[in-house]
Amino acid sequence: MLTLTVSSDQPESEVIATAVQLLRAGGVVAYPTDTLYGLAVDPRLDEAVEKLFDVKGRAERQAIPLIAASLDQVLMAGELGETELRLAREFWPGPLTIVVPARPGVSARILAGGRTLAIRVPAHPIARALAAGLGSPITSTSANLSGTAAPASPRELDPAITATIDAVIDSGSAPGGLPSTIVSMTAGGLQLVRAGAIAWDRVLRSAEEP
Repeated sequence: MLTLTVSSDQPESEVIATAVQLLRAGGVVAYPTDTLYGLAVDPRLDEAVEKLFDVKGRAERQAIPLIAASLDQVLMAGELGETELRLAREFWPGPLTIVVPARPGVSARILAGGRTLAIRVPAHPIARALAAGLGSPITSTSANLSGTAAPASPRELDPAITATIDAVIDSGSAPGGLPSTIVSMTAGGLQLVRAGAIAWDRVLRSAEEP
């Protein structure tokens, strides 16, 4: 496994370029987000997505969330309605994940047989730089074996993970704490899928504002 040490605030472009090359080749890269460390692959590559499921021991029925460099990049991958756009503009960059109808282009395995994807723009320069360099959203599932604690630093990565991934981008400890809040717009209105870093009542207030 390759360790790529980088500044958290101003990630060096050559380090990001190396990680992006690995992603384009179908590799798996651990990287910091504004919550915890995640695992990135190119979600457009079936082989890379298959490898990600194997690395984590993740059940096939579980979809994999994505992160993007910007709202414009999100709109390339998913369809956002008026409420979703309002929430995106209020909380992004930040730890709010929104479930939206998927556009063509990502591996069907990412969607776990469904037609929606979960996506956000994180408040972390390295995570956004990876997606920007790839020219596509990247996966953002936590860098742990399924069912175990998610790591907030490279030191906390399970040896079973480091033995099977291609690289880790080490910028020290991520903020840690709660994972992103996940919400979904349904026929019955906005629904909480997973409680997380942004309080549900705050999300609801923002969704209802004109």
